Amino acid sequence: MTDTTDKKSRMPWGGLSLAIAGAIAFSGKAIVAKLLYRHGVDAVTALFFRMLFALPFFLAMAWWGSRGKPALAAQDKRMVALLGVTGYYLASFLDFLGLQYISASLERLILYLNPTLVLALGVVLFKQRVTARQLLAIAVSYAGVLLVFGHEVGFQGPDVVLGTALVFGSAVSYAVYLAYSGEVVRRLGSLRLVGLASTVACALCIGQFFVLRPLDTALAVPQAVVWLSLLNATVCTVAPVLMVMMAIERIGPTLAAQTGMIGPMSTLLMGIVILGEPFTAWIAAGTALVLAGIWLLARWR
Repeated sequence: MTDTTDKKSRMPWGGLSLAIAGAIAFSGKAIVAKLLYRHGVDAVTALFFRMLFALPFFLAMAWWGSRGKPALAAQDKRMVALLGVTGYYLASFLDFLGLQYISASLERLILYLNPTLVLALGVVLFKQRVTARQLLAIAVSYAGVLLVFGHEVGFQGPDVVLGTALVFGSAVSYAVYLAYSGEVVRRLGSLRLVGLASTVACALCIGQFFVLRPLDTALAVPQAVVWLSLLNATVCTVAPVLMVMMAIERIGPTLAAQTGMIGPMSTLLMGIVILGEPFTAWIAAGTALVLAGIWLLARWR
């Protein structure tokens, strides 16, 4: 009896550990992208190598998740394609483009506005109602992003506007994926959907590279780019997906999402330590506001 009770009391800690590790690993994506740009590659090339190395893992996930299940219906094929474009291709591409112009810290804060964008899409697409408390929480989060944005514009100039717009477009694209994926996940399962949709995105990113870049020069990258891309594909892309899914199975989506609030903080710290990005009171205040707003939104929903 005591052993069973002790085992149950330890189970949430395993799920929390997975959620925390997944959030930290995924937040490292922006750091690795910034390191790649220091070697002279652009967003198209960085995304190509990331998806090239991640493709075998996503194919394996799609195969594993499809075992013993019927073939996809035509409607599911269309939805997988849509979700692959919005959630993994377009969101990743716009994000990598934006990271060429803004800091990793600001990028992570913008992407962390996803819950507010999902709520807005719910109002527009599904006629959901928004309470005054939810509007207050949204205002707090956006005030934090605007605080950091204004700080970066003052130091880095107008390119920050372009980078912010691109990353915000990435957040909107991923919010579309989240808004439409719920019903598809219930039909297909999370592992199968992630594997299939990510495979679609990989194909688009790889095809895009061959169309937009001359092969004789684009593939001649420094060895460091290859190793960083492998790190980005495995530790910062595939591993977080699996860890978060395993965490959701253990502690549920709500607690897993709240644990993910460590993401912006880990990006901020890695940006300071690894990239040498400045840490100011403005960035600290903006991060605190974003996290507070998302926490309030999760609580009041």
